[in-house]
Amino acid sequence: MALLKLLALDADDLAVISAHVQDARVEIGDIVWRQAEKRLVVGLHRLDWEQTLSGEPIPGRLIAALRFDRALACKARNIDIGAKEIALELVGIEFYPAQEPPGGSVVLMFSKGGMLRLDVECIECALTDLGPDDIGTGDAEIGGASHDLGGLG
Repeated sequence: MALLKLLALDADDLAVISAHVQDARVEIGDIVWRQAEKRLVVGLHRLDWEQTLSGEPIPGRLIAALRFDRALACKARNIDIGAKEIALELVGIEFYPAQEPPGGSVVLMFSKGGMLRLDVECIECALTDLGPDDIGTGDAEIGGASHDLGGLG
């Protein structure tokens, strides 16, 4: 099995990463905001789309890390950051450019209305597969209101 290692430096690259993480399961406790490092790291269990497209009857999952560098701020909406065990389902990632390129906002959208917004100097994102997820998956559930993730990590 070939593990993915992707880097995004523009909106088109980010769209490719978004496609690979669609329907990934993310536990809130696996979202780490490192404000001093200007970095957000998200541990996730992504669908193995290559396996699915090759005709496997039961899609597998891979454990992966999604990293955003050069992030200035991170805000959460409809995600209870205190509920570390709750699982979210990642729907996709979008980039909204600022008036002053190359900055803007990266938005991670989750099912049931959960969102993370990163204000970034520029797009610098990496997706790295770490190996197969042999444990399985759980149900996604979202709760809570908006929060500033400044203290998370």
